[in-house]
Amino acid sequence: MMDNSGVTLQDVADRAGLSLATASRVLNGSSRTVGAAAAEKIRRAAADLGYVSNGPAQALARSTTSVVGLVVHEVDDPYFAAIARGAMTVAARHGLLTTLANTFNDPDREIEYVKRLQAQRVRGLLLAGSGVITEGYTEALAAVLAGFARGGGRIALVSDHNLPYPGVLPANKNGGAQVARHLHDLGHRKVGIISGPSFLSSVSDRLSGFTGAWESLGLDASQIPVVGGDFTRSGGFAATLALFERDPAITAIFALNDLMAAGALAALADPLGYRVPAEVSVVGFDDLWIAADLRTPLTTVRLPLEDMGAQAMDLLLSAESMGADKPRNIHVPVDLVVRSSTAPARIAGPLA
Repeated sequence: MMDNSGVTLQDVADRAGLSLATASRVLNGSSRTVGAAAAEKIRRAAADLGYVSNGPAQALARSTTSVVGLVVHEVDDPYFAAIARGAMTVAARHGLLTTLANTFNDPDREIEYVKRLQAQRVRGLLLAGSGVITEGYTEALAAVLAGFARGGGRIALVSDHNLPYPGVLPANKNGGAQVARHLHDLGHRKVGIISGPSFLSSVSDRLSGFTGAWESLGLDASQIPVVGGDFTRSGGFAATLALFERDPAITAIFALNDLMAAGALAALADPLGYRVPAEVSVVGFDDLWIAADLRTPLTTVRLPLEDMGAQAMDLLLSAESMGADKPRNIHVPVDLVVRSSTAPARIAGPLA
């Protein structure tokens, strides 16, 4: 990727396939009108190349707006809402406005939004979602972020993206391991897992933490049925039905987030007709605000989500973290919160 300190307005025009005059009108604030499609081509080309219209790229830090960009996967998910609240509280304390971008769990859209926020000269970018582990994604995102960082832009992460920037990293593997040990201690041996999208690093970490601990307890994790679905209540409902169609003798479900766990509780009650926790135990992950308020309060792994958002924004705005030779990471411990949805294993079976 070209060093943006050498990118010219002509480079942007050539990349967009438009004239130098058109590029100048779009990027230098001309009063002359440019069509929306042409303007979008120019802005996208500028973002791709890391072009800074007011001179050397090193001046970007002095010319940025008082806006920070916050990119999340699903704005209506309580997980991201809590992180966003923490991050936006810190930004407001610094007199900064936060622009929130919702990717709808689309990796390509995430990269596109990063480019657009960069073109708007935001002071920093906070990527507040699980890293995507599909082939080529990390490399593509890294290339876009590199241009932003070279121009003085600040970057921070929540969760593991395998990117060289400061981040807040929750102990997802350890959380999965705690769930495995808890269910094992309760005597459960017929366990099923309902999982979110496989391309998310949080999913792979929570799953591998559980299966690794299960194996260390002398049990065969390869025999555990895993059903994937959306990280939503409806996704958990559908995955639970599929799980019990595969193995109706299951005595415990590990849902990889609380929304899926809520769907599992609903499916177990109706149409499956199982009692929780008398016949089937359920464990979630995240400890969202809903977890304690469900009809059967949920055993789950607690993440301090609002604090994680606040810590990530602090990292973003910290001069110390930006000047470090290695990215400064904050490792966040997790705790298993035991509530009413888990109990010692009993012979499972539907109500008569």
